Amino acid sequence: MNTAEPGRIHRCLNIMTGAALLVSALLTGCGPTGEASTGRDRPRVQPVVTETVAWQPRVVRIEAVGTSRAGKSVTLYPEVSGEVVEVTLKAGDRVKAGQTIVQLDQRDQRLAVQLARVALEDAKRLYNRYQRTRDSGAVTESAVDDARSAVERARLSLNRAEVALDHRSIEAPFDGHIGLTNLDPGARVDPSTAITTIDDRRSLLVTFQVPELFFGQIRERQGISVATWSNGDPAHEGVVLDIDSRVDPGTRTFTVRARVDNSEDRLRPGMSFRVTLDLAAGRYPVVPEVALQWGNDGAFVWALNGDSVTRVPATIVQRLPGAILVDADLPEGVAVVTEGTQRMREGMPVANMARL
Repeated sequence: MNTAEPGRIHRCLNIMTGAALLVSALLTGCGPTGEASTGRDRPRVQPVVTETVAWQPRVVRIEAVGTSRAGKSVTLYPEVSGEVVEVTLKAGDRVKAGQTIVQLDQRDQRLAVQLARVALEDAKRLYNRYQRTRDSGAVTESAVDDARSAVERARLSLNRAEVALDHRSIEAPFDGHIGLTNLDPGARVDPSTAITTIDDRRSLLVTFQVPELFFGQIRERQGISVATWSNGDPAHEGVVLDIDSRVDPGTRTFTVRARVDNSEDRLRPGMSFRVTLDLAAGRYPVVPEVALQWGNDGAFVWALNGDSVTRVPATIVQRLPGAILVDADLPEGVAVVTEGTQRMREGMPVANMARL
């Protein structure tokens, strides 16, 4: 092998390397200097994804424990003392208005009515006889007047006897369901004896307490939701019926009463409920959770301003599923950046990928 061969190869490599460097320098020098400078200073356009801001009310949810009673409810007492001869219904039975529930002994009262009717007929006959003979002068005018008064007294006596007879029957004042009774035939009762209860439970009245902070914010006919404490029991809808006019100074709460439909007869008077009431407290912009960013001075969002972005400070008002109500200067319809916020700065040009 020729010993001069490696030296020639080394010199050739040096020549080729120098030529490459020269070509590179020439290529770099080619072209106007201004164009190269413009390429280095041009701002980088950031691709982003945005969503439009909408406004909605802030919802304040009030939860309370409510106690119920029937839409109409009464405890029956007898008007008079007497002996029970019949109990016509049992607990849970449905009654109609005017239907007899308990019957007291009424033999004396029936006799009194019959006697009053006889007395009225006698008084009428006497008065009619006087009327027929008054023109002949056989009776005086004062006798005729006395006979007329006797008829009126007899009629009033009959009415009183009939009322006393009616009091021997304890009747339902309205349609409803009978409660328990401890009375049996033969029992003695008086006006202080509770006969039974009647509940018209087609609707329930639910009473609950609300903190005084919300006084004046709840309105009649406002919707509520009630649920029992049993797992899986569906919620029942109702409306606010009336609101107490004062705040309890001891509990700092006021009383609200609502009516809940029970036409399916699934609820019972006296049950307690978990009451839910939603109040609207102002309107605020809603932004996606991913749009909210954090800096040294708090939360903010990037809002689209033409083809660039503006940093808008934001304060969290309420968290929603996947979104946040914020107190921020964000008009309805403005777009906020949800993706592409890395290394973003004020006034940076962006390309809204949502438009592409």
